[in-house]
Parts: sequence; structure tokens; C-alpha cells
Amino acid sequence: MDPSLGTTAFQAGQKNEEQDHVLGSLQEHTSELNQADLEYIHSLADDLHKSVANSSPEVEPVQLYEGGILTTANHRSWYRNVHPVTWVHKIYKSHHFGNYVVCNRASQKLQHLFLEESLKQGKHFDAPESVSQIPHFVKTYKLDLTDLLEPDIANYGNFNEFFSRKLKPDARLIAEKNDPNIITSAADSRLSCFESVSSATEFWIKGQSFTIGRLLQDEALAAQFDDGSLAVFRLAPQDYHRFHSPVQGTIATQPVNLGGTYFTVNPMAVNENLNVFTENVRTVSVINLDQQQDGGDGAGVARNEAFDQCVFVSIGALLVGSIKLTGAAGSGNKVNKGDELGYFAYGGSTCILLFKKGAVTFDKDLLANSKMKLETLVRVGEHIGTRC
Repeated sequence: MDPSLGTTAFQAGQKNEEQDHVLGSLQEHTSELNQADLEYIHSLADDLHKSVANSSPEVEPVQLYEGGILTTANHRSWYRNVHPVTWVHKIYKSHHFGNYVVCNRASQKLQHLFLEESLKQGKHFDAPESVSQIPHFVKTYKLDLTDLLEPDIANYGNFNEFFSRKLKPDARLIAEKNDPNIITSAADSRLSCFESVSSATEFWIKGQSFTIGRLLQDEALAAQFDDGSLAVFRLAPQDYHRFHSPVQGTIATQPVNLGGTYFTVNPMAVNENLNVFTENVRTVSVINLDQQQDGGDGAGVARNEAFDQCVFVSIGALLVGSIKLTGAAGSGNKVNKGDELGYFAYGGSTCILLFKKGAVTFDKDLLANSKMKLETLVRVGEHIGTRC
């Protein structure tokens, strides 16, 4: 594949033989998904993304990057008239479009995971007829339904109800649940952790305008978290899409909703000079943290003044219709680790957890993986850090 394709700008509306080429290629190779070589896969992915981006004369010019479209200029996808939605699921899963490597924490084996499967308008999945997509979605991602509060897919009213499915209360174990000094995973996700914002921008977040101030849209609050520690939880389409409190404390203020766009939050976007986290739709919650000053064995634990607050940011991604906060997220509410804070509608989404400088120490394996630009697969409630 010509590497120059990764940074070439294309004007929307320039429909030409490119569309015929990609249609022919996709139809020809649909039955040979498992035999495609890597070079062809990425070339085909680029062709598809370019054609989708150029499918409407009404959208503005878009910038394309290797591995995927990083804007929302794909609302009218011509190929949907040719192939059913289920076929698109198959193409994305089988071809692993936009592959990159993450680290499975349970086995420390490298796995290939695709990332961009959400090329459809989210509102489609609120319609009652969208229930027809649930069986294929379950089959495509080989989802285990045994942990679901409602395991019978016939009882969901639309696709988004299933996408934001609830788990049984005991489906996720919370590490050291009664110890407020332990930090746990907020979501079933691909996790990156950094000791400081400067470390995160060195190894992971490359947006030209990324600052904590822009992320929070509150310079006074941001100043308190200057060069603090942060964790980035990225959810893929197949993940359980409800997010939970990673800490014990009290919601300090009413969550703030910040408007914006819907850039994809995949690592290829985050590692480019795009302002993904600071421009996407997001909600910001401040949590006053509890501290345990008695180690439980009678030994005193000195209070850490930096461990007094954290900030939890939920971020919408490409074509995600909404971020829904649930009961525990309201101002003044007491939250325990594992309490549900909200959920995302269809797409892939991200949560960011911020601590003040010197407040926490993230687990060594998470820090090491993140410095190598590897995400780590985690589940809700897993141990990810400790109060300093």
C-alpha cells in the first residue's frame, strides 16, 4: 500500500471509478475473507474509507489517515444500498480493519483487534426493527450471554437496548471493594495508564491542542490536576458498554455536559495530531475521594492531601448518539467502587480518569504496556492502581 495514502486530503463529492473499484473488490473477496493478505486488507480498507468519505457532495473536505476516517463526514454511505448491514459486520470483523495490537492482561498474549465497525448512523439502532441485528451481532462477536441480567435477546426492544445491556450484579468482582485506597477499572475496555499528562502526550495522546484545560473546559479545575496521572479506558463495539465508579467517594458537583463533535477515539486518531479528546462530546464529573487512614491491621496510613479529588470524563466517539448518566452520577451522591455511573449508545467510546500529581500509583504492568503503546484488556472492577 502506498504510504502516502495515509496523509492525502480528498475533496468530498469526487465520485469516480474509485467507487466501482471498491465495490468490485469487496464483492469479489467477500467469500475469501480468511485468505486475504495483510497488504490487501489495508489497501481495501483505505479504498472503502475514501469512497465513503467522498460519497456525498454536501460534506466538507476530509483528512484521511492510514487506518481510518477520523471525521464524521460519512453520513451517506453509498455501499449500504448494495450490501446489508450484516455484511458490513462481516467485512469489518473478518478483515480486522484498522488492526493494532493490544495486550491481554489475563494471558499477556498479544491479540489483534479491529477497531472501526461503526459506519452507521446511531439513530438506526433505536428503531424497533433494529432488533433484527442483535442475533448477527452476538454471532459476529461471539458474545457470552450468560453474564447478562437479561440473557434472552428476544426481550430487547431495539439494538441499543442490547448494546447497553446490563450484567448480573455478581458478574464483575470488585478488587478490595471496601478499601478506598485501591483504584479499579471503570469499564470492560482497553486500558492505557500514565504517571503524568506529559508522559501521556509523549507516548500516546498526540493532539496538537491537548491540555487538561481544554479537556475539562475549566482552567481553575485543570490547574489542580496539572501534570497529574491519568487512565484512558477505550471501549470497542463488542464490549459491555456501561461504565462504573473506579473509586469510593462523593460526586462533588453536577456533571457538566460539553458539546463537540464525534471523532473516532481509536488509537490511530489519538496518536495523530488531532484534538480527539478535547473536541468530542463529553461529560465531566468531579468526585471527592474517601481515604482509609487505618490499614485494617491497626497500622496508621498517613493522609495524602493530593488524593482528595479525581475527575471522570466520559467521551462520545464516532456516531455514538449519546452518553447517558445514571442514578449514582448526580451531585452529592455517595459512590462505591463498581457503582454504575452511566452507559454509551452504539459505537466505540472512551472514559478518562484524572488524579492530581502524586495521588496514585498505577500498576507496573499497565504503565509498562502503555509506554510501549500497548493497551491492556481489563474488566470492570480489576485492580489498576493504589493511592500513594
